[in-house]
Amino acid sequence: MPDRAHLTFALRLHDAIAPDRQHNACWSPYSVASALGLLAAAARGRAQDELTALLGPDNAKLLQASTPGDDAEFAVANTLWAWDELPLEEDFLVDLSGWPGAKVAEAPFHTDPEGARRLINADVAETTRDLIPELLEPGTVRPDMVAALVNALYLKCAWSEKFPEHDTVPRPFNDKGDVPTMRLEADLRYARTPAWEAVALPARGQVEAVVLLPAAELGATDGVPDVLDALESRRIELFLPKLDLKVGTTLGDALRDTGVRTVFTPAADLTGLSPDPRLCVDEVVHEAVLRVDEQGFEGAAATAVMMRLTSIVEHPPALTVRVDRPHLLLVRHAGTGAIYFLAQVVEP
Repeated sequence: MPDRAHLTFALRLHDAIAPDRQHNACWSPYSVASALGLLAAAARGRAQDELTALLGPDNAKLLQASTPGDDAEFAVANTLWAWDELPLEEDFLVDLSGWPGAKVAEAPFHTDPEGARRLINADVAETTRDLIPELLEPGTVRPDMVAALVNALYLKCAWSEKFPEHDTVPRPFNDKGDVPTMRLEADLRYARTPAWEAVALPARGQVEAVVLLPAAELGATDGVPDVLDALESRRIELFLPKLDLKVGTTLGDALRDTGVRTVFTPAADLTGLSPDPRLCVDEVVHEAVLRVDEQGFEGAAATAVMMRLTSIVEHPPALTVRVDRPHLLLVRHAGTGAIYFLAQVVEP
């Protein structure tokens, strides 16, 4: 049964990340929850409580159990990049070792911040098959930084039943004109509530993509859990636009909006990571890429929690479903419900 706490986290943070429903958005709840889960393991007191309230109590177990099957191409890395003079707690390193793709690496944050940036970017690029070559832009890494918790992931899956390429033609999408739109008639899981219409597309490796089409204009995500719970198999004729999104963002403001505030302040207690009491989070940087075509989908994402020391800074018959207007698209683990990608599609 998909985890409701993880879905609540994803929808709550999505509403904070993309309050403007007139523009595309794309991010990876799996990647962000992984990076924040490691941060929660490092945090103590109020800082940890705020993170746990957002993520849910079983976040780590869920993510660690959400590796796709062998039929999907999947890569993940969870890396602690640390300044060589920052003391680290052994218990945190043991905790980190239980995460997929875990490792600890040194980065010269203080002496060569640009070199540290290049090291982190190169590692992310390798994991994401070069879909994210530069997670951290020039100037992102400063000499006052001492550590970064970085998650990177890559996922490529083929549809269980592929869309016939000859059926892909330009079709209307809202007021954006014609866009390349695929067509598939198959037995798919479908549900409709007063607020949403949902179609689940199975893919290899126990992964599925769920199209969430609002009954009216794309607005708040209220009601999404109800329509997901109602999914049942029936014959569907689905028209779905091809998709190619790449979106980068900083998550600090969105996290503060959802109640995660203390880790960004001098009151942050990150002594689970290091005994140095001055450690706090400077910013959380995220980038996601999602491509959907007749064969399947390919996605990559990376999240970096950048940390500094506060003392060194001053700052039946087929039912036709036409996805022809703004909608949400989530890619998730079919068993646990872990959401690898959540996209807001305004312009495919």
